[in-house]
Amino acid sequence: MMFFLFVPTPFWPMDATLLPGDSLIIVNKQTNELAWIDQGKIKLRTTVATGKRKDWTPEGLFTVTVKAKNPYYRKLNIPGGASNNPLGSRWIGFDAKGTDGRTYGLHGTNQPNSIGRYVSEGCVRLDKEPLEFLYDQILINTKLLVTNSSLSFEQLAQSQGVL
Repeated sequence: MMFFLFVPTPFWPMDATLLPGDSLIIVNKQTNELAWIDQGKIKLRTTVATGKRKDWTPEGLFTVTVKAKNPYYRKLNIPGGASNNPLGSRWIGFDAKGTDGRTYGLHGTNQPNSIGRYVSEGCVRLDKEPLEFLYDQILINTKLLVTNSSLSFEQLAQSQGVL
């Protein structure tokens, strides 16, 4: 007798460093939602804003490389903490497209009505409260999956081996 074991292929290539219970942030561009999974449970689920064009917010499995409070907005020379700073109160940068975490990131906004929409130049915008909670909980080197998927957060987390 022969038995075949069906093992589903991960939705995104698994990173060998992810293990059950590890921390993983998932951004789903299809629903403009973010989930943070830690110790096998979804600890945060919130609405976000992503790129104006589908390809502006890069997809893939990335690593958080930078965290900053009251980030300075280089493009328009706006100091951190200023009310007109479009980055809000926190920056969680990741290494998309070979960058160092200072180009693409999860950040706040001075336009809260933009949350849930496709409006950014590639970053992921969050409301202040969930952003600051996430900032305080995660560490540098936390993995971040950005995808455009009809799968649930649980299915996406399972595909990465954290559930």
